[in-house]
Amino acid sequence: MSFFGKILDKLGLSRAEAAPASAQPVSAAAQPESKATTQPEAAPLAEPMPPPVSVVDVKAHLEELAAVNPQKLNWRTSIVDLLKLLELDSSFSARKELATELACPAELMSDSAQMNMWLHKTVLQKIADNGGNIPAELLD
Repeated sequence: MSFFGKILDKLGLSRAEAAPASAQPVSAAAQPESKATTQPEAAPLAEPMPPPVSVVDVKAHLEELAAVNPQKLNWRTSIVDLLKLLELDSSFSARKELATELACPAELMSDSAQMNMWLHKTVLQKIADNGGNIPAELLD
């Protein structure tokens, strides 16, 4: 599982696995000729719709976690605190791995403060993109 995938998992935003290709119905052309000519042609089956992305109130979830955490963590502004709150590795090497996974610009990777600010904003935006309800003021 990717590092960002672990974040989504901790927030309850894991995506459902796609249906295997073997679950596709067999077409009439693939059936033996005798069955295809004796049975009326069935209407084509509709493509299965992917399950809708459920919206998770990330703010409320993180506030609940922060309330019971013995450390005073500011997940709203700090990527380190956000990762700690989710009980994920917040070390520099872990953050650098996450930044690489999310395609952080090279010029920001050499400055840890700039990388952290970019990473925090990008992680919140990607959480929102995956069904997390993030307050607009945190996405600006």
